[in-house]
Amino acid sequence: MRLADACTIHTGYTARGRLEPAAAGGVLAIQLRDISPEGIVDPERLTRVQLDGLAERYFVRTGDVVFRSRGERNTASALDERLQEPALAVLPLMVLRPKREVVTPEYLAWAINQPPAQRHFDSAARGTNIRMIPRSSLDDLELDVPDIETQGKIVVVDALAERERELTQLAADTRRKMISLLLVERTNSMRPKTRQERTSK
Repeated sequence: MRLADACTIHTGYTARGRLEPAAAGGVLAIQLRDISPEGIVDPERLTRVQLDGLAERYFVRTGDVVFRSRGERNTASALDERLQEPALAVLPLMVLRPKREVVTPEYLAWAINQPPAQRHFDSAARGTNIRMIPRSSLDDLELDVPDIETQGKIVVVDALAERERELTQLAADTRRKMISLLLVERTNSMRPKTRQERTSK
């Protein structure tokens, strides 16, 4: 299924200059820098900006997906229930609004982040200094879209696998630190005592 048939696609808001934080009020804004390497958007870290007369299509809500169309990582992130008010999506972010009877936000983001979709973007990328993914490449991306129940199972298994990876990495890091401490203690115990250390006893 083409991505354009599974969701509506909009470009983010084009900022004419640097978006300055609002002293009071304003609207939440999601910019490229607000998406973590793991694809997480933390609403508590978003900045409010003072802008008026914005079109509704630029705003994202829980259940929408944002796509990074510029940079080395062209991945998608599903916005969860922590986003409790509309937020302005700023270019180079693209707004993907899933057709809920066809695809869930979590599965859509997962599918876009998988190797087949990423290879599609690799072949379509433009730019030499800054990699950019054209809108047409998003429209024409082919995705395997199973039934909603299967989508949910895939997302759950993927989340469990990611958690397992995190715990495995944490265990490896902890073990490495413990070994380092033991080696340091062993090295210190084998170090010849200085005259001051010998006479202090």
